[in-house]
Amino acid sequence: MEAKKNPRVDIYRLKNVFFNFGLMISISVVFAVFQYKTYENATVLDLGSLNKTTNEIIEIPPTTQPPPPPPKIQLPKIIEVANEELILEDLDLKLDIEMNEDTKIEQVTFEEDLETEPPEEEADKIFMIVEQDAAPVGGIKAFYAYVGDQLTDNYPTAAARMNIEGVVYIQFVVEKDGSITQVQAVKGIGGGCDELAIEVVKNSPKWNPAKQRGRAVRSRKVIPIRFILRQK
Repeated sequence: MEAKKNPRVDIYRLKNVFFNFGLMISISVVFAVFQYKTYENATVLDLGSLNKTTNEIIEIPPTTQPPPPPPKIQLPKIIEVANEELILEDLDLKLDIEMNEDTKIEQVTFEEDLETEPPEEEADKIFMIVEQDAAPVGGIKAFYAYVGDQLTDNYPTAAARMNIEGVVYIQFVVEKDGSITQVQAVKGIGGGCDELAIEVVKNSPKWNPAKQRGRAVRSRKVIPIRFILRQK
């Protein structure tokens, strides 16, 4: 016959309750330990009482300084000098001049040639700017008509073969007598055109020389000579 246990006497039926209750107490204790605050023992420093002092602002009235006294001007002392007779010594003065009807006054003449010509300009000086410019005899149109005839009859063969056209700038000097010297090409186009332009200007008729102060002077000129191929 099996013995029956009273369910109220069985202690194992409440083990879950006890376990949960113990767990709750443990957690509460741990939480309380972490939340507990400790303070170190420190002495309280007595700062005493602070006496508040205020600085009063005192208004200082403006002071005016008197202007400096004017500088003392020392007047020069006037020394009286006794009257003394002035003695003229070793002075040969002729103050008395006897004049009569026969006295002649020498006439002062100034040697001055009013027709003095201005000095001549330097013989070798070449002018770039003059009062009256040099020009070809018969005018500039006649000069370029001569140049055109020379270029048409003597157009360089090499330039014609290579179809060279353009402008050659010739520089030269017109002498006092109107002759042409120092002919050179300052800008050329090649193909024999430069040499031909120089020869044409060298052999050109005389020019009227430039004038400065009414006198013939040497002057430098630069003229263009244009080369144009004629279509056959």
